[in-house]
Amino acid sequence: MSPARRCRGLRAAVAASVGLSEGPAASARSGRRLRPPSPTPGARLWRLPGGGAVRAASPERSGWTEALRAAVAELRAGAVVAVPTDTLYGLACSASCSAALGAVYRLKGRSQAKPLAVCLGRVADVYRYCHVQVPEGLLQDLLPGPVTLVMERSEELHKDLNPFTPLVGIRIPDHAFMQDLAHMFGGPLALTSANLSSQASSLNVEEFQDLWPQLSLVIDGGPIGDGQSPECRLGSTVVDLSIPGKFGIIRPGCALESTTAILQQKYGLSPSHGPCL
Repeated sequence: MSPARRCRGLRAAVAASVGLSEGPAASARSGRRLRPPSPTPGARLWRLPGGGAVRAASPERSGWTEALRAAVAELRAGAVVAVPTDTLYGLACSASCSAALGAVYRLKGRSQAKPLAVCLGRVADVYRYCHVQVPEGLLQDLLPGPVTLVMERSEELHKDLNPFTPLVGIRIPDHAFMQDLAHMFGGPLALTSANLSSQASSLNVEEFQDLWPQLSLVIDGGPIGDGQSPECRLGSTVVDLSIPGKFGIIRPGCALESTTAILQQKYGLSPSHGPCL
C-alpha cells in the first residue's frame, strides 16, 4: 500500500479490515475499552493486561490482540496514538503519513527542526530503513533496548519524515506490546515522547492527560519505572553510529554506561563528536 493510500480512508473502514468493531455495543462486549475519566472529545483509553512490557500468555483471551488491532487501525487511518515503551510514554504515528507527522508536531508544539525517531519491531528491519555500518552483533547487543541508534537513512523512509537530515534515529523498545505493534503495523512508526515540548516526560498516562483530546487512542501500560527517580525521565540513550569505527553520544539518557561499555570494550568504537541529528 502506498503512503498516500495509508493516510486516506475512513477510520471505520480500516477498523473493520482488522476485525475491530466500533461503537458502544462493542465497548460493552469487550469490557476492556475504557473512556477517559473526564469528558474529552478525543482519545479512548485502553488498559493492557499486565502492563504490556511482557507478552500476555493468552493474547486472544486477555485482550492483547484486540488492543493491537485497535492501535493498528488508528495508525493506518493516520491518527496519533499514545503508547508505553521501555523508557517513557510515547506518541506514535505512521512514519509514512505526512498528515500524521504534522499532527505530532502540532500537538506537542515541537519545532519542525527537531527529528522524530523511527520505531521498528525487529533488528532485521533496521537494514531496510538504514544504511548500517556497524556489525550485526552490535545491533543485536543493543536492540531491543533503551537506546536510539542514529544511522544514515535509506530511501525507504518517507520524504516528509525529518527531511532536513540524512540521518534517522532507530528505536526497538524492550517492550513486548511495542514490538508486536510495530510488527503488526508492518511499516515504520514515528515515535516521540508523550508530552508538550520542553515539559517533563511522562511515566503514566495521567501525566499527559492534557493531550488526550488530540489523540485517537491511549494505550495504558501502567506506570513505567520508578517515578521517584529523576533518571527514569531521561529517555533513551541516543547514539550516533553514522561514522564507521566511531560513536557519538547525542543524549546520555538512561543507559549511557552500559551502552558505551558495549561500544568501546566489545566493538572497539572510539568516541567522536561527529554529525548529530
